[in-house]
Amino acid sequence: MNLRALADRLEIQEQLARYARGVDTNDFELWKSVFTPEAVIDYTSTTSSLPVGRRDEMAAWLEQGLGKAPWKIHYVTNVEIDLDGDRAKVVAQFYNPMQVPGMAEPSYCGGYYFHDFVRTPDGWKSEKLVEELVWFVNKPGGVN
Repeated sequence: MNLRALADRLEIQEQLARYARGVDTNDFELWKSVFTPEAVIDYTSTTSSLPVGRRDEMAAWLEQGLGKAPWKIHYVTNVEIDLDGDRAKVVAQFYNPMQVPGMAEPSYCGGYYFHDFVRTPDGWKSEKLVEELVWFVNKPGGVN
């Protein structure tokens, strides 16, 4: 692996960390900085209330939902990056414990993030994210 590929991989992993920190700290400007302005984010495996949308629309949706959680933490792990010039396919696993407002017990979920990253003048940005929820324990609404 050459130095440029190594640097590209590190930058993409940093973007995944910013994604998690942005959501967990309610810093949705930081969260948006991970994506291109036209990025499409697909959370249909988690909820049908707003399954797919553009970056800014999804940031507002996250703020209304997860922004109300008293605490949450996203662990993004097992990152696989397939570089192809100025594009990259990224698969990463996530684990997300959180306290959902109005629920006595914490909730936990996990699954995969599938990102399409592109090199931009501002660095690597995700232009597409599909979340694939694999499991959810103590899901709001009582459906597990």
